[in-house]
Amino acid sequence: MTNAQNLIGGAWVGEPIIERRNPANPDDVVAIAPSASAADVHDAVAAATDAQPGWAALTAVQRGAILMDAADLLRRRHEEIATDLTREEGKTRAEAMGEVRRAIDVLRFFGSAGWRPSGETLPSTMPNTSVHTRREPLGVVGLVTPWNFPIAIPAWKMAPALVSGNAVVIKPAELTPLSINHLATALIDAGLPAGVLNVVHGSGSLAGDALVRHQEVAAVSFTGSTGVGMAIRDVVNARNARVQLEMGGKNAYLVLDDADVEAAAATVAAGAFSLTGQACTATSRVYVTPGVREVFVKALREKAGAVKSGNGLDPGTTMGPVVSDAQLAKDVTAIHAAVEAGFDAGEVTEPKGQFLAPVVFSGVPHDHPLVTREVFGPVVGVIDVADYQEGLNLVNDSPYGLTAGICTRDLGKAYDFAARVRVGVVKINRPTTGLDLNVPFGGVRDSSTNTFREQGERAVDFYTWTKSVYIGHDL
Repeated sequence: MTNAQNLIGGAWVGEPIIERRNPANPDDVVAIAPSASAADVHDAVAAATDAQPGWAALTAVQRGAILMDAADLLRRRHEEIATDLTREEGKTRAEAMGEVRRAIDVLRFFGSAGWRPSGETLPSTMPNTSVHTRREPLGVVGLVTPWNFPIAIPAWKMAPALVSGNAVVIKPAELTPLSINHLATALIDAGLPAGVLNVVHGSGSLAGDALVRHQEVAAVSFTGSTGVGMAIRDVVNARNARVQLEMGGKNAYLVLDDADVEAAAATVAAGAFSLTGQACTATSRVYVTPGVREVFVKALREKAGAVKSGNGLDPGTTMGPVVSDAQLAKDVTAIHAAVEAGFDAGEVTEPKGQFLAPVVFSGVPHDHPLVTREVFGPVVGVIDVADYQEGLNLVNDSPYGLTAGICTRDLGKAYDFAARVRVGVVKINRPTTGLDLNVPFGGVRDSSTNTFREQGERAVDFYTWTKSVYIGHDL
């Protein structure tokens, strides 16, 4: 067991009172964290406000070097951090190792950004005049992050914010307090000045609300549910600050008659059942044309049946437990409602503890809640479509627009799908999950604010503002 304290002004503070237990083993108390008050959040923002000018005064190369050193420290601590991540979130050790690796690579990517140009030189219509642009930091930024990627998502928000010269206050998810503390410790040990990064644990309704409402927080980046994200948007917009939201998804896959059915089933299964289906990019609705429907459903159910649910630390486990009782109840409610509606699910087994077997429903109508509402678990609905065009239309018929995929050998249809599908990330013959850190990520409609993208070089856009500088050189 570890105490996961708040980090405010370079000091670890706060009385640990919130207990987090391993979802795979309730007897294992992973961490105890504080519950930050509004006063704690105020102190964290004040510390960030004081520290930010000095941090911004360093060169981007100096700031980037600290991120690079922190990446090296995470690499040395990789095994320990992955074990703690598995214990507190539940994902398999292989998934946890990959996530920690992602945080390491993100720090390296943005650490190296300190050496890349941050502005442009532009022509001017005026004689003897040079024009260039500068990227300026916003000041203090607030980050609110979820439990499903408890070190990777904080890293990909923090790194572009920090290398750009901002100070950060982050409110991580209550379910995963330990991973963020590993990340913060690495940054501090790498030489990050006191107050540049502050961590406040606690509830979203108290600590999170105080953070997004604070007048000194120039921008808020949030990843989580659509309902909470929209509420944050309204609060932040009301005080004319900047907001970035990455929210829910109900990600679709379209399987055509010409697809390699085994490959399509493997692709959909990877997107649906990895990470216990607890990813905003997970595949949860699949549209299948008549020629491959029966064989595809059979193949997908075989993939689901081969999944071994268990403790993520056990070598044979391929899918970890559901993260919490509340999430499990949501998953089970969705499954029972679909069973009661009469949809074919093959064999459905009740969960054992926090372990839930994947479920594949077929014959589901497009307008059923199983297809329209995010479940956030290893549950897939298969919907029959007559042809490619109907499939594309139904893929687009959703309030969400995060990721979507198609499995086909027809290059023309693949390119047409990429052009016409209304999502932020398109996958052709690849799972909807899995993202490269150098590629912009985000959605449209109720999945995202669709103004600023995360990851890649575009991520810096959210954390900076552009200043245009004219220099006359004829005097």
